[in-house]
Amino acid sequence: MPFELPDNLHPNCGPVAWLLGTWRGSGHGDYPTIEAYEFGQELIFTHDGRPFFHYMSRAWITDENGEKIRDAAIETGFLRCLEDGKVEFLLTHNTGFVEIWHGTADGGKLDLTTDAVARTETAKEYTGGKRLYGNVEGDLLYAFDMAAMGQALQPHTWARLVRA
Repeated sequence: MPFELPDNLHPNCGPVAWLLGTWRGSGHGDYPTIEAYEFGQELIFTHDGRPFFHYMSRAWITDENGEKIRDAAIETGFLRCLEDGKVEFLLTHNTGFVEIWHGTADGGKLDLTTDAVARTETAKEYTGGKRLYGNVEGDLLYAFDMAAMGQALQPHTWARLVRA
C-alpha cells in the first residue's frame, strides 16, 4: 500500500515517518516461563505535527488456524523524536508495567533499549528489554527481547505486520 508523508510532519520525526499508520499481522511468542503461542496484532502510530507519535498496540492469542482465542496485551504511549535520529519511547501496559526506552532511528530501523521499568504490586517481575523495529520490503518486522522472572535478556516475541 502506498504511503505519503503528512504535510505537517515534524522534522525530528523524519527517521520514523515510515511507521505512521495502522499495521496488522501475526507473530510468535516464546519464553522459558511461558508456553509458546501464536498471536495477532494491530499497531497504530499517529502524528499531529509535534515531535512525537502516539502509539497504540493490541494483541490477541490465536489458534493454529489464526482464529482469535482471547485478547492479550495492550500497550500505549509516545514515541518522542529528538534531533539526529535519537528517540525516547514511553509505554504503559495493561499488565501493570510502565517503561522508558531510549534509542535511535535510521534507515528504516528503530532500535530501542529500556532505561527504566516500573511495575505495580500485582505485575509479574520484569526488569528490561530490547526492541527492534524494521521496514523490510514495506512490512513492519519487529523483535522484542525480555529479561523477566529471573531469566536473562532473551527473545520473547517477534512478528511481521503489513500496512492496513
